[in-house]
Amino acid sequence: MTVEWNDNQPIYRQLRDLVAQRIMDGSFPEGEAVPSVRQVAADYQINHLTVGKAYQELVDAGVLEKRRGLGMFVTAGACKALTSNEKEQFIDEEVPAFLERARVLGLDVNEVVTLLLETGGRD
Repeated sequence: MTVEWNDNQPIYRQLRDLVAQRIMDGSFPEGEAVPSVRQVAADYQINHLTVGKAYQELVDAGVLEKRRGLGMFVTAGACKALTSNEKEQFIDEEVPAFLERARVLGLDVNEVVTLLLETGGRD
């Protein structure tokens, strides 16, 4: 699998977010091991220290746990915690930015709501 790394943020943060997304979508189930640091480094052709830093941030957040000699595992409740954090960030940061952009474009709240209802079923 290939990933297009962008220059907007460090690769370890992008990898951290990718792993978090995979936990939330069930690709990395709770209680199961995530791919090893060396495997991820080889798969994505990035430095193992970069992978280690991404994993460490997830350990610090309580989403992954280290098991000596076994690797990294997704903790119980990780999906719920990540989803809760993502919702909070969406509400606190993305919604206000979206509404400000709509305001700048001259859209009032009723127009925005109508547009959301009309386009809500799109894939």
